[in-house]
Amino acid sequence: MYRSNTCGELRASHIGSEVILSGWVHKLRDKGFVAWVDLRDRYGITQLVFDEERTSKELLEQARELGRETVIQAKGQIIERASKNPNIPTGEIEVLVTELTILNTSLLPPFTIEDDTDGGEDIRMKYRYLDIRRNPVKNNLIFRHKVSMEVRKYLSDQGFIDVETPYLIKSTPEGARDFLVPSRMNEGQFYALPQSPQTFKQLLMVGGMDKYFQIVKCFRDEDLRADRQPEFTQIDCEMAFVEQEDILNTFEGLTKHLLKEIKGVDIQEFPRMTYDDAMHLYGNDKPDIRFGMQFGELNAVAQHKDFNVFNSAELVVGIAVPGASEYTRKEIDALIDWVKRPQVGAKGMVYVKCNEDGSYKSSVDKFYDQDDLAKWAEVTGANPGDLICVLSGDANVTRTQLSALRMELATRLGLRKPNEFAPLWVVDFPLLELDEETGTYHAMHHPFTSPKPGQLELLETNPGAVKANAYDLVLNGNEIGGGSIRIHDKETQATMFKHLGFTPEEAKAQFGFLMDAFQYGAPPHGGIAFGLDRLVSILGGQETIRDFIAFPKNNSGRDVMIDAPAKIDEAQLKELHIKLDL
Repeated sequence: MYRSNTCGELRASHIGSEVILSGWVHKLRDKGFVAWVDLRDRYGITQLVFDEERTSKELLEQARELGRETVIQAKGQIIERASKNPNIPTGEIEVLVTELTILNTSLLPPFTIEDDTDGGEDIRMKYRYLDIRRNPVKNNLIFRHKVSMEVRKYLSDQGFIDVETPYLIKSTPEGARDFLVPSRMNEGQFYALPQSPQTFKQLLMVGGMDKYFQIVKCFRDEDLRADRQPEFTQIDCEMAFVEQEDILNTFEGLTKHLLKEIKGVDIQEFPRMTYDDAMHLYGNDKPDIRFGMQFGELNAVAQHKDFNVFNSAELVVGIAVPGASEYTRKEIDALIDWVKRPQVGAKGMVYVKCNEDGSYKSSVDKFYDQDDLAKWAEVTGANPGDLICVLSGDANVTRTQLSALRMELATRLGLRKPNEFAPLWVVDFPLLELDEETGTYHAMHHPFTSPKPGQLELLETNPGAVKANAYDLVLNGNEIGGGSIRIHDKETQATMFKHLGFTPEEAKAQFGFLMDAFQYGAPPHGGIAFGLDRLVSILGGQETIRDFIAFPKNNSGRDVMIDAPAKIDEAQLKELHIKLDL
């Protein structure tokens, strides 16, 4: 028996008992005639004590030789700790060691295994197995486990069946780039790793499974950022004989359950907002509604004077920043520099200080009087003490820029509180998006999304006006889930493929299996997929998903710990019928 107890469970009630512990040497303190070792495992830390009077001189000498992270087994008696430590649960006791066994020695770690480590991100990713020993990473992984288990519990209780779908599938031209896997037995042919189990879960509905879920790994070969990885995990769900309202109600229930069980937070309101309103009020389709600063469109009250910057703009739009009228000119200039960065791309910013006495001071006083500025305040909802920030230009670009400024200001003002949760459904997305360069349409979600009832005919006359029977669940300014009611008949699916530029032959080659299945009694169905990595990170009060993944890739998509991706030898390439021309 390596251990009778863990290093986190012993208390004063155990005093007098014999115990066997195993773990890693966390710290050693040597006072000459006595030494203390902090022994650590996943569950906590227990202090071991060695002294030549109560144990033996030989055992004390052995303890003094222990290096950090050495794996040991210690047997001894639980005694009351003379100098108690209120900062750890085991702080009232220690173990007087009578036997010590070294199970494995350790090199000196490249960084200290402490909550506040001296290791940078690169070195910690290279030695991720050591980083996992630290409480912040360990606790994140345990937190992820708790979320996953609550998801499984809730969905199972709702009658969903967990079904695994294939990882080696067919490459399709929609969505992001596929990761491809060459087939050794089928020369010149390739599998793809799934970007989602989309078609398989629809086939499960055809198969009568009725309610399906899967916590599944997915893969996309796309550019990376803090909330993206080349491999990620989805809570993938599908339901038959449902309309949009059924799905929204079901997954509001899941979200409420997670917030209650994981965070102890009761959320009752899940407001709904159309895509068009989200874009006009917040400049993006995943607005953070924990705070205000809704957009006020100022064209009608700002384009009547000789200020050509506004007069020539497609859109003049502003936000009221609460309590920011006290910003100094230096602070405002810093904001202007921020919006002019290449990442945002604005040419400048107009501002108005709403003074406490009801007067206004702006950077465009030469062109606008107090009555004009009062109308700006009315449109943006500004109060005395607020600062109005105004951008102008092409409508879509300007909304994106102001949205970025809104989020930056909210961060600076402390309005994005990690333990405050504000869910939101965004609905009525466009079914199709126009590619400005090619002049062709592509699916905003995917080609299996159905149009809103009664709008199918618009595909022939005004495809850009067709709304999708689709919905996204947004939490704290992050999309955590998205889905749609699917097309479930062959004719409508063929029409959709035609408007996406597929010939009948191309549609049959790529998706013939699905269209064939629709001929055998496909039920009305729809679903949703949650990004588990992102959901867990938001519930954990962070926005970087890497912190909640056991072995993540870096920003270049590399696993620096195992050095992947890597070259393979010529023999393997030959077996796969691949010849590299480098």
